[in-house]
Amino acid sequence: MSTTAIVIIIVVAIVVIAIVAWAASRARSQRREDRRQIASAHREEAASRRIEAEKESAAADEQAARARREAAEAEERSRIAAHKQETAQAHSEHADRVDPDGREGAEREQTSASDPGR
Repeated sequence: MSTTAIVIIIVVAIVVIAIVAWAASRARSQRREDRRQIASAHREEAASRRIEAEKESAAADEQAARARREAAEAEERSRIAAHKQETAQAHSEHADRVDPDGREGAEREQTSASDPGR
C-alpha cells in the first residue's frame, strides 16, 4: 500500500473517531440537559405541592380555631341558660311561697279544710 493511502486511511480514521467523540459528547450534554429539565420540573412540582400543603394546613388550623371558638360560645350559652333556669326556678318557688292562691297556699287550705280539728 502506498504511503498516501495509509495517510488517507489514518486521517479518515481520526476524523471518524473525532466525529464519534463529538457525537458522544453531544449526547451526554443532551442527556444532562434533559435531566436538568426533569429536575427543574420536579422542583416546581414540589414547590407547588408544598404551597398547597401549607394552604391546607392553614385552613385546617383556621377551622380548628373556629370550632374551639364555637365550642366556647356554646358552653357560655349553656352556662347562661342554666343560670337563667335556676333564676326562673327560684322566682317560681318564691312566687309559690308568697302567693296565697299558689300551690303551697292551696295545699295549706286543703290541709286545714280536711283537718277539722284545726
